[in-house]
Amino acid sequence: MAIKQRSKSLKSRGDELSSTFFQLDVLNGKELTDAQFPVFSKKVAETTSFKTLTPSEIEIFQLNIGKLCNQSCAHCHVDAGPDRKEEQMTREHLEKCLEIIAAVPSIRSVDITGGAPEMNQHFRWFVAECSKLGKQVINRCNLTIIMAHPKYHDLPDFFAEHGVHIVSSLPYYNKNRTDRQRGDGVFEDSIAALKKLNEVGYGQADTSLQLDLVYNPAGAFLPGDQASLEAEFKRQLLRKYDIRFNHLFAITNLPISRFLDYLIQSEKYEEYMQTLVEAYNPATVEGLMCRNTISVSWDGYLYDCDFNQMLDLKVACPSQHITSFDVHQLKERKIVLNQHCYGCTAGAGSSCGGEIT
Repeated sequence: MAIKQRSKSLKSRGDELSSTFFQLDVLNGKELTDAQFPVFSKKVAETTSFKTLTPSEIEIFQLNIGKLCNQSCAHCHVDAGPDRKEEQMTREHLEKCLEIIAAVPSIRSVDITGGAPEMNQHFRWFVAECSKLGKQVINRCNLTIIMAHPKYHDLPDFFAEHGVHIVSSLPYYNKNRTDRQRGDGVFEDSIAALKKLNEVGYGQADTSLQLDLVYNPAGAFLPGDQASLEAEFKRQLLRKYDIRFNHLFAITNLPISRFLDYLIQSEKYEEYMQTLVEAYNPATVEGLMCRNTISVSWDGYLYDCDFNQMLDLKVACPSQHITSFDVHQLKERKIVLNQHCYGCTAGAGSSCGGEIT
């Protein structure tokens, strides 16, 4: 079924928060609010062995291959949607990414995201090429894309053929809460897509096809315990829909893009930031995803993580684009930190793979 679009993107609305500079000014108490919070980089220096945060080996090569999406979710940190048609990674840039992936032995995983990455016209070719290189391919799928149009109905078979690890967004195991966050009809189509993935072997005990779900809170609060949430999701989805999956990742909403807009509109920004600051956990810092990941934007620029990418905080070294990729320069860089980083270090921590500690 067709997904009802919740709203236009911040960019197409001409909202001031579509500017990354404006978002950073808000986070640092220079726009919309004068609220000041402890400087994150200083907090890290004071509470850990890192005086400045530095990377380890590049193990995960993450690409945002486009902001086009069949959904327009309320809390999307990418500000993706059906109206973001122009921001798509080209074949030329994807070919350059393949050169890098093949040339850097430490890269073990290629993590493909969007938007709905499957809507990039070169998606299937790129997945197949990464698979030929023997790399683990992770695809961050919103599930509803599988049901959105007949040309996507065979995606589960394609994923299975190439052993793609599927990481899928599912805010909750009931319709009302999911549709409030992601749009009318999302839950129904997500369940249908999960069934199709189960049918080809995903999430089943007797196969190696990995299907993981992502939970993020519907409001201005931290996620609950990941293990408890996983157990409840598994129980409810199996009982109600006979659906199986492997793991659930609990991810904290970071105060950027549409979630930042939500916080400001609901007058919860200062309260939420204070929650993140008070929940800061220094034990999470060593395992932050920015330390073993390079994030590549649809136009080929390099970032420490997906969230820095959405704030246009490029890596702090001369190698800032795939055309000038230098693994040695990147290994010597200092990771760029700002106030949004409190989201990844709150409580048990948060990464693209869920809890850190």
